[in-house]
Amino acid sequence: MLITTKAYARAGLVGNPSDGYFGKTISFIIRDYWAEVTLFESPELTIQPTERDHSVFSGIDALARDVRQFGYYGGIRLLKASVKRFHDYCIREKIPLHGRNFTLRYASNVPPQVGMAGSSAIITACWRALMQFYQVEIPAYLLPSLVLSVENDELGIPAGLQDRVIQSFEGVVFMDFNRASIEKRGYGIYEELDPASLPNVYVAYTTRLSEGTEVFHNDIRGRWKRGERDVVSAMYQWANLAQRVRDMLVAGQGEQIGPLLNENFDLRRRLYQISPGNIEMVEAARACGASAKFTGSGGAIVGTYTDDAMFNQLKATMEPLQMIVLKPQILPIANAS
Repeated sequence: MLITTKAYARAGLVGNPSDGYFGKTISFIIRDYWAEVTLFESPELTIQPTERDHSVFSGIDALARDVRQFGYYGGIRLLKASVKRFHDYCIREKIPLHGRNFTLRYASNVPPQVGMAGSSAIITACWRALMQFYQVEIPAYLLPSLVLSVENDELGIPAGLQDRVIQSFEGVVFMDFNRASIEKRGYGIYEELDPASLPNVYVAYTTRLSEGTEVFHNDIRGRWKRGERDVVSAMYQWANLAQRVRDMLVAGQGEQIGPLLNENFDLRRRLYQISPGNIEMVEAARACGASAKFTGSGGAIVGTYTDDAMFNQLKATMEPLQMIVLKPQILPIANAS
C-alpha cells in the first residue's frame, strides 16, 4: 500500500489576521506550491527526515543559511505531532485503529517563511494520509480545527484557522470565525465561493529570507488579550472588509475589491511594526497600479491587477527586488477554464 497526499499553499485575500481573533477572512488555494506526504506500510512506525531535518553541514556558513531559511525545526516535529493528535482524536471518538505500522515521509516546494502556510500544508497532507491508511472519515469542516490543534496545542505555535480551512476545502472560501460558533462547535461558518468571481489576482513573494509567523503574531495576541482598543477595533475592521469583499464577489463586482485589499494592509501597517523590505514589496506593486496586501504574515503579497500589461509591469518591477510574481493556479488543471 502506497498513499500519497497533497495540501497546497494559500493566499489570504482579505480579512487576515482576524481569523485568530473571531474575525472573518477570504482565502484561495495556490496549486503552484504544495506539501506532499507519502505513507506506506512497514514493520515499524518510522518518520523519515528530509533535507530540512538534517544536522550535518559542510561548514558554519551552511548551518547559518539553513537556520535562516528553515528555522531550527524541520518537518519531523509536524509529522510526529500530527500522528499523535490523530491518535488522540480516534481514541476520543472511539474509532478503532488497526495494528499495522507505517513509514511517513514528506516533501514540500512551498516557499518557506513567507506566509504561504507551508507548515499547515504538511500537517494537512499528513492527516489525509493517516485518514486513508486507517480508513477514517473526517468532515471537511472539522479537519481544520484538528490540524490547528497540532500547532496550537501540541507544538505551541500561535496560528488561526484560516490556513487549515482553505487547505481542507480548497478553491476559494469565505470564513466567519464568530465567537459563538467557535466556542460552541469548535469551528466557524465556511462558505465556498466561485473562483470565477475573482478578478485578476497575482501573488508575489520574496526569495530573500523572512521572519516566521511564530515571532510575528506574539505581541498582537498579547495586546488583543489585554483588550487594547486599537487592536480589538482593528480585528472588527478586518472582519468587515472580508464581509464586504465577499458580498462584492457574490454580486459580480469582483473588479471593485482592490481598494479594500489596500485598506486591509494600510490598517495593518498602522498597527504592526513592519520591516522595510515588506513595505517595499507592497509599495512597488502599488506603484504599478495594482492593489497589494500580505498573503499572511509578511514575505508574500497578493493583490489585483487590471490586465496583462499591468501584470508584466509587476514582473518587471518586482523581479529585480528578488521577488517571484505569478498568476496563481486556484483550480485543478482539468477544471480550469
